[in-house]
Amino acid sequence: MTATADLYDERGDDLQSLEIQMGSFGGAARFEGEVRTVRCFEDNGLVKQVLNTPGTGKILVVDGGSSLRSALMGDMIGAAAVENGWNGVVIFGAVRDRVALSLLPLGIRALGSNPRKSSKTGSGELDAVLTVGSVIFRPGAGIWCDEDGILVER
Repeated sequence: MTATADLYDERGDDLQSLEIQMGSFGGAARFEGEVRTVRCFEDNGLVKQVLNTPGTGKILVVDGGSSLRSALMGDMIGAAAVENGWNGVVIFGAVRDRVALSLLPLGIRALGSNPRKSSKTGSGELDAVLTVGSVIFRPGAGIWCDEDGILVER
């Protein structure tokens, strides 16, 4: 994978650069793929549902409303993502089971962690266009994540 700094130097304004600083929680520091999206708030039912489907070459971007009150993904959902071929997950919210997640061959970016479970009603929206910070995440767009940050196609 080309480093995000080099990719930005090559493509410039064709890419959006996420200004929000995200923590790295998975075993893969660098990952890239095609965006899929979920919008949910303190409910990970839809996240679990999506990551239990084939995701080869894809990154799930989750707009959790930036809530850190409960985790939207833990070790069991992370393991399901690996089993189903997902390249990574970017969560604007919290995760849990940090040690177990760090052992998975999965890219994971999140705002933080909280051991508290979320609700599981499945409420939310799948494949919506998300705007987080100044970046627009469209299903099907390319996304690149590494130690320097996150880039997304316009």
